[in-house]
Amino acid sequence: MRIGLAGAGRIGAFHAATLAELSAVDQIVVTDAMPGTAARLAAEQGYVEAADVDELLAQVDAFVITTPTNSHATLLRQAVAAGVPTFCEKPLASTVEETSELVALVEASGVAVHVGFQRRFDAGYRRARAAVQSGELGFVHTIRANTHDQAPPPAAYLPTSGGLFRDCSVHDFDIIRFVTGREVVSVFGTGANKGASFFTEAGDVDTAAAVLTLDDDTLAVVTATRYGGGGHDVRMDVMGSEGTLGVGYDDSLAVLSAEADVDYPRGPQKWSFMERFQPAYVSELTAFCEVATGAIPSPCTVRDALAAFRIAEACDISRLQGRPVLLDEIGVGE
Repeated sequence: MRIGLAGAGRIGAFHAATLAELSAVDQIVVTDAMPGTAARLAAEQGYVEAADVDELLAQVDAFVITTPTNSHATLLRQAVAAGVPTFCEKPLASTVEETSELVALVEASGVAVHVGFQRRFDAGYRRARAAVQSGELGFVHTIRANTHDQAPPPAAYLPTSGGLFRDCSVHDFDIIRFVTGREVVSVFGTGANKGASFFTEAGDVDTAAAVLTLDDDTLAVVTATRYGGGGHDVRMDVMGSEGTLGVGYDDSLAVLSAEADVDYPRGPQKWSFMERFQPAYVSELTAFCEVATGAIPSPCTVRDALAAFRIAEACDISRLQGRPVLLDEIGVGE
């Protein structure tokens, strides 16, 4: 099949390289709003360049959106209008209201849309999901989940990032729903800045935490930071009445032991989300190719993306207002 990709920056080039290695993909067609970016990538990798998204959509079997966040909604609307199966990196849009509108649009259209929450394809998280579903851990009472970036992004990234809860913790919110099969009913979020001043200037925080209450009274503690200097640190602990299972505890763990005579983890650490989740990205895009051909339904739907976004929205409101927030307070279109 011919896969079109909008956005030839870092993540776009990464996804294009992954897709090019898949047996189901015959050709990659790329476009980018930044002059020369798509042309350079196409020339370097042997892809085809399209002048714009309309030209691209007219010649492909499936579409991948890896552009800046503020363009996702417009491109998704174009893809749905063209009837092209689409993979869209999170978020679908910058507000709950527009995300809800897109959910209605996509579901009414029947166009297959797969949203990019790659942790659903990570072997560790899938093992945790299976353990919860089988009852191996007994009843689950507590979850700890963290997304700790090794180093902060450039200041210019923050105005379009949506903030730490929407940009980083949203992955934890999605994977908590995926692993437990439960919904979040209330949150309490907080945040602080101890690093660069540009976080405060952007109205954001460099470190955040939230306590989520799920609909079966499971408690989840979620933390995020832009200053996890020991390495890119993404983990989950699922604690049950019969045992605890941890995700992310291999030799790349970005935590050192304070105990004597312990040589774990041996390293080396991972330094970016692309390195940490490279196998998951391959599995995710392999699944998207199956979605595009109609072989399987979307494994992460627009409604899943809306659910995670609503949790992030609730956490940020809680942080700003200093109070617990019920998910019922966060509007959603029908």
